[in-house]
Amino acid sequence: MSAQLPAYKQAFIQASISGGILKFGTFELKSKRISPYFFNAGLFHTARLAGAIATAFAHTIIAAQRDGGLEYDIVFGPAYKGIPLASSIAVKLGELDPACLDAVSYSFDRKEAKDHGEGGSIVGAPLKGKRVLIVDDVITAGTAKREAIEKIQREGGIVAGIVVAVDRMEKLPAADGDDSKPGPSAIGELRKEFGIPIFSIVDLDDIIEAMKAVASPEDLRRTEEYRQKYKATD
Repeated sequence: MSAQLPAYKQAFIQASISGGILKFGTFELKSKRISPYFFNAGLFHTARLAGAIATAFAHTIIAAQRDGGLEYDIVFGPAYKGIPLASSIAVKLGELDPACLDAVSYSFDRKEAKDHGEGGSIVGAPLKGKRVLIVDDVITAGTAKREAIEKIQREGGIVAGIVVAVDRMEKLPAADGDDSKPGPSAIGELRKEFGIPIFSIVDLDDIIEAMKAVASPEDLRRTEEYRQKYKATD
């Protein structure tokens, strides 16, 4: 693994590869592009792997606070994949930084609002008047994150930013199907639309750097070519 990457990124990529979460080969994406790599965060389901992703998220958030001025009160995980992430990240933040033990809470949303008991669509800490940090695996088209942002704002929360596991750094598919045109990424569009910071544990550049030590020359070549063909302008 490359010594140029921070230790927490190296550990995250290693856990992703050994756990079969990050794979190299030939994969058809939802966009119909043929990708030489695939990341499936739903496979972080063992105690060891769940701990690995929570630790990586926590280190990324702490680095964003230190280097990027990120300020937040609540870690918010959009249903469904974001639910275990939010709770485990909050626990890990408390372990790494005692100041977070009572200062950081977590919340997640229900797909359908509860119509009995306390009711509502939010589970965990109330969002009203709080700075809310969204955590999730990836941003593909940005639709799910827009929905999360709108839900947080309806609840009176202030969206502090977004942290995802992987930034693919690739442009959105062109409306006319011509992928030779330059274009922005979904992350870039969200940054522009809402004016919020977006961070990632790793991006495609990090993955390619790590691949130099663990992947075959053919997989590395194909991934570098994919980056060159689809890299976003932002």
